[in-house]
Amino acid sequence: QVQLAESGGGLVQAGGSLRLSCAASGRPDSSLAMGWFRQAPGKERDLVGAISWSGANTYYVDSVKGRFTISRDNGKNTVYLQMNSLKPEDTAIYYCAANPTRRDYCYLVQDDYYYWGQGAPVTVSS
Repeated sequence: QVQLAESGGGLVQAGGSLRLSCAASGRPDSSLAMGWFRQAPGKERDLVGAISWSGANTYYVDSVKGRFTISRDNGKNTVYLQMNSLKPEDTAIYYCAANPTRRDYCYLVQDDYYYWGQGAPVTVSS
C-alpha cells in the first residue's frame, strides 16, 4: 500500500509561482511512476503531467508546457510540481497519483494510477 500526501497549495496572484510536493510512503523502494492531475470547479479531473520512476522521462499537457516542471527526489520519495507564470485558469485542486511499476515510462491515463493523494487546492487570482 502506498500513501501520498500533497502539500504546497495556496493562493497566488496571476504571474506568480507555487511548488507542490507529493510525499510517498509505505513502499520500500522508489519504483513509482508519478502523475499530477487537476480538477477545476465544475470540470473533470485532467492530466497535468507525468514523470517516470527514474525521472528520466517527463510529459506535460500543452496548456502547461514551458510553465510547469515535474521533478523528483527518490531519496526523499517526493515528487514536485513547480508551477510558474500561473494563470487564473490554473485554479484547481491538484492531485498526485502513483503507479508502482519498474517500467521507466510516463503514464497518461487516470486508470493507470493505483494510488492518489488527497488533493491540494491552488487558487490563482487575476
